[in-house]
Amino acid sequence: MSKRDWPTLLLYMLGFVLLWEWLRPVEELTETDNIEVFVVFLLLSLALSFLKMKWIWQFIIKTGYILYFIHRFYYESSFFQFSWLKSFTTDFIHNIGLMFARNWNGLSNEFRTFLLFILLWLMVYLIHYWLLRQQQIFIFFFMTLIYITVLDTFTAYEAKFAIVRTIAAGFTVMGILTFYRMIHREKVTSSPGSLKKWMVPLLGMIGISVLVGAVAPKAAPFWPDPVPYLKAAKEGAGAGRGNGPSRIGYGTNDDRLGGPFIGDNSTVFTAEATGKNYWKVETKDVYTGKGWIPYGSTPIDFRVGDLVPVYSIPSTVEKISETARIFPINNKNPFIVYPAGVQKILNIAPHNPYDNLLRMDTTMERIGSFETNEYTIDFDIPKYKIEDLRKTTEFDADGINQAFYQNYTRLPKDLPERIKQLTEEITAEKTNWFDKAKAVEAYFGRSEYSYDQKNVALPGPDDDYVDQFLFETKRGYCDNFSSSMAVMLRTIGIPTRWVKGFTGGNFLENSQVEETKRIYKITNNNAHSWVEVFLPNQGWVPFEPTKGYTNDIRIDYGSTETAANNQPAVPAMAQKPKDKPIDEPKQTTSEKKTFDFNLLWLKTKLFFKTNWKWMTMAFAVLTALVMLLYRIRGKWLPYLLLLRYRFKQKDETISTAYLTLLQQLDRYGLKRKENQTLRSYAQYIDQFFSTREMTRLTKRYEEYLYHQSLPSGSWHEARELWENLIKKTIA
Repeated sequence: MSKRDWPTLLLYMLGFVLLWEWLRPVEELTETDNIEVFVVFLLLSLALSFLKMKWIWQFIIKTGYILYFIHRFYYESSFFQFSWLKSFTTDFIHNIGLMFARNWNGLSNEFRTFLLFILLWLMVYLIHYWLLRQQQIFIFFFMTLIYITVLDTFTAYEAKFAIVRTIAAGFTVMGILTFYRMIHREKVTSSPGSLKKWMVPLLGMIGISVLVGAVAPKAAPFWPDPVPYLKAAKEGAGAGRGNGPSRIGYGTNDDRLGGPFIGDNSTVFTAEATGKNYWKVETKDVYTGKGWIPYGSTPIDFRVGDLVPVYSIPSTVEKISETARIFPINNKNPFIVYPAGVQKILNIAPHNPYDNLLRMDTTMERIGSFETNEYTIDFDIPKYKIEDLRKTTEFDADGINQAFYQNYTRLPKDLPERIKQLTEEITAEKTNWFDKAKAVEAYFGRSEYSYDQKNVALPGPDDDYVDQFLFETKRGYCDNFSSSMAVMLRTIGIPTRWVKGFTGGNFLENSQVEETKRIYKITNNNAHSWVEVFLPNQGWVPFEPTKGYTNDIRIDYGSTETAANNQPAVPAMAQKPKDKPIDEPKQTTSEKKTFDFNLLWLKTKLFFKTNWKWMTMAFAVLTALVMLLYRIRGKWLPYLLLLRYRFKQKDETISTAYLTLLQQLDRYGLKRKENQTLRSYAQYIDQFFSTREMTRLTKRYEEYLYHQSLPSGSWHEARELWENLIKKTIA
């Protein structure tokens, strides 16, 4: 059974449903993103198999698809700048060695993605083999059921409807295959009508069974839900010092930090502002030894246009008022991003149907979001004076609330003592909180500490996250640096909090609305964390300990000192160590715009990112249309052939026209037997169509074949015979 008919297409579609059930839990139970890329790969592989494309073309198309998306996920250069292939090949060879050494935790993310593609490739081949060669699908169907039921029992995955889908698809496939096995065993001729007679009661039985199973009463479970117990066991047991993946872009769960940061260049939002800003999302105030959690929750509702209920910049600090416009790529983002010094959120589009209310958790300072396409933010940029920053030298109950102070200096009881000892050594010569914070911030610029997103340890059950970074690994990314600074300052009584959000992103273009503003693109790779230190007379002051980043705040040092940085943003985004500063010259109206390929490439990627769902749907519709046209090619292909040869005049045309006719007759179902002569085949065709035209045309073709020439005007006479035969093949 290897026909390209509708029953075979139905089998492939049901096989895809079963394969998809293996991918659905991956997106929900792991931090894997872009799952739609792997779903489309399944569709593409099954379509190529159904169309019986030659294996070499299938290999080229699938390999190209895999390499394109590996490049898109992990590499920044252009796809056609093949230098990235060298890096990927080196990484591939290295990971092969890790596999032979059974170092599974050391495999890179690029290689893991490649292995997933290969696994799906093999599964598609097995589906093809089981459906069309063996005509047995029970083993795969049974394995799929076990897979989703185990996940439903022992994980948070809800597989109620997945089981129904699997049962319906599996029994339908087995029913169709049983029909074809019976036809083959009994050696009888099947017809579309006989298959329909078989399918109607089969589908009716499956439908009734599913309906009865859904509405029938169920007995209570004999065992309690194992998911809470497994979660508790996981939290209580350490994961060792492996370096398994921990972060993919921005995440909200920070109770267990560590492990590599997986790159994700997906755009989160674009911002229209006068300069780059750090965009806050939330803060955390309780350090557990493994990560950060909030100390409770205090939600407050406020209206769009009202003052945002955050700890504002004191009135004693000079401020500059600014505005920015945010354009979320996904209008269902669960949070509002805002800069330090936020005052109001305005002009949300579309308007919230619930009286334009926003909800903010003031403990974390996180603002929940409804579906938004864009919004405006009014905010203040503080201009600090160095003498004011240095005023605080110790805790004063008159300037800081006791409970507030205790909350933001809280530390785990089992925090290693050497963290405090190190901090005291670093700050021994400093007399005020600000200078002590600057000393700790500068400490991480030492050569022994390095910025690394991949080779990052995951603390074991007996390890403290900060202690491990400070004294053992000394290698990590923003979470390691910022957590360490916040904890270190707390050990000497300085209140701090851990802040999460995004850096300023990359410059895209100048604003078309306001000449003084620019458009910046912020991706998941810009996810970042930093530190804020509380100074009673200054409020929360940002610090940037991560190596390779800078804290560009405005500080007036007076006549005795000069500011290291004096930029108009608080804080402005610094480039990662591997990046070069982006030159962003202002364009005047008189300057001529030149073609920027990189900008065009960024816009193209942004377009594909924002419209992938519609493009996938269009691709599916186009694929279905192509398959339909292929299916009914007998109705339109003959007309195309007639049009192709209608205006040809040369007598030599008979050579290609005759071979085209043989191909069309073969497609029509009149196959030429092996070693059958042309004259014998022509007699068979004439007998089938009750004519003598094929024999006459074959005689003309043989004359040309043996003599390589024909009398002038021969094709004009033979064309009528050829056209009549082509018309007879119109289905």
